[in-house]
Amino acid sequence: MDGISDVAVGVKRGSDELSMYNSPNSGMSSSSDGASNGSDSKKLRVEEAPPSRVLHIRKLPNEASETEVIALGLPFGKVTNILTLKGKNQAFLEMGTEEAAITMINYYTTVTPHIRNIPIFIQYSNHKELKTDAGNQRTQAVLQAVSAVQSGGSPSSDVQEALAAASSPVLRIIIDNMFYPVTLDVLQQIFSKFGTVMKIITFTKNNQFQALLQFSDPVNAQQAKLALDGQNIYNSCCTLRIDFSKLVNLNVKYNNDKSRDYTRPELPAGDGQPSLDSTVAAAYSKDSNSLLGALSPLSAAAAAAAAAGRVALAGQTGSSGVLLVSNLNEEMVTPQSLFTLFGVYGDVQRVKILYNKKDSALIQMSDANQAQLAMSHLNGQKVYGKIIRVTLSKHQTVALPRDGLDDQGLTKDFANSPLHRFKKPGSKNFQNIFPPSATLHLSNIPQDVTEDDLRLLFSNAGGTVKAFKFFQDRKMALIQMSTVEEAIQALIDLHNYNMGGNQHLRVSFSKSTI
Repeated sequence: MDGISDVAVGVKRGSDELSMYNSPNSGMSSSSDGASNGSDSKKLRVEEAPPSRVLHIRKLPNEASETEVIALGLPFGKVTNILTLKGKNQAFLEMGTEEAAITMINYYTTVTPHIRNIPIFIQYSNHKELKTDAGNQRTQAVLQAVSAVQSGGSPSSDVQEALAAASSPVLRIIIDNMFYPVTLDVLQQIFSKFGTVMKIITFTKNNQFQALLQFSDPVNAQQAKLALDGQNIYNSCCTLRIDFSKLVNLNVKYNNDKSRDYTRPELPAGDGQPSLDSTVAAAYSKDSNSLLGALSPLSAAAAAAAAAGRVALAGQTGSSGVLLVSNLNEEMVTPQSLFTLFGVYGDVQRVKILYNKKDSALIQMSDANQAQLAMSHLNGQKVYGKIIRVTLSKHQTVALPRDGLDDQGLTKDFANSPLHRFKKPGSKNFQNIFPPSATLHLSNIPQDVTEDDLRLLFSNAGGTVKAFKFFQDRKMALIQMSTVEEAIQALIDLHNYNMGGNQHLRVSFSKSTI
């Protein structure tokens, strides 16, 4: 084996360690590598390994960087190690937890991951951890940079260089399949999830809508490109194609619906251009089908979701809004608990636990977009001690029991529930949809409730509280449980909990950690 030269990231130099990455049972079938973009039938023959926090990535483009591979894992949790096998176009990525790896695999089974516009393949590795040479400084620098950016810090300058990879803060954005208008404001909404957007210029070239967008920092541009390139803004259309621009600074002369300098609000609107406010108002009133907020109940979330880089926005058009959930803990699960959990990702209309198979349930969401959202976040999560499976059902609706028939409370109609999170168009909830995480966001906390009260409440829900932090106004807080499963349990038990004085606690998953 000539593997040593293939290993870009340091590995212990003993041939036994290296050979484990090439062993026939390591799940790396290189038989299909010859037809790198060839028949799909070959790629499916790789045997599935059981879940592991180490993921095996194949068919990488030759020039793929470690940063780009790491970025695949970023939206799902902490990335703790990486090993690239350059000559084989493969890599191993180690996530901080198995739950993060499971969420990542579940997401990428619904949305094919791409690096540099090339589809790549991800599966669990047979290895439970990566044994690489911790002394490899470049890798450590890249990982350090990524974790600094992830935790909201600003990475040190040498680390910044590793992450920015000499990139420009300016992105060139082309939008394919533009069935709906995409405005400057929509782009700002999507890209500002990654950092401060300073300037945007939009124009049409070769009959295609394009934009130049400048961040305050090249690292933010890198992050946005990695997460958003190839994503759809709306269901199955308006695909973002993103590259770095050769420009490093944009010169914006006018603030109007075609260009904007957010650092200079005093700029004029320009000749014949309506001022900003009337343009935006006209766009909203002219066509209720035109803007992000008006396409379907959840498409206002589409921007936030695409920005998070983790939601199956390329929803299956024409599919139903009904999900089939299986491998439930039948001793514990109730229609109400499923309503609360799935209600994080959409407005649940009906729940039916199957009479003859009580470990399975049908859940009807408001539409197919919500069903897709819930499936991509909840499939593979652990609920009441069991890893649940979530798939799209062939049913179009969930039937209620016929009048007079008692089905032991297994079917429940939630169509008129006051607890739907997404009833109000443009609600803030649309922008706060995140995968299950150990950290929960609490809101609507009464003024007299203390940290100890909340710690006790969440401990009694059967978990261990690891950390707690009030927001400044004390109406909101973050609480961190010891596992994602405990957080899911606490959300099911305590969302809408009456804190006294008819104030009900609101609980959702957070993207932050404490």
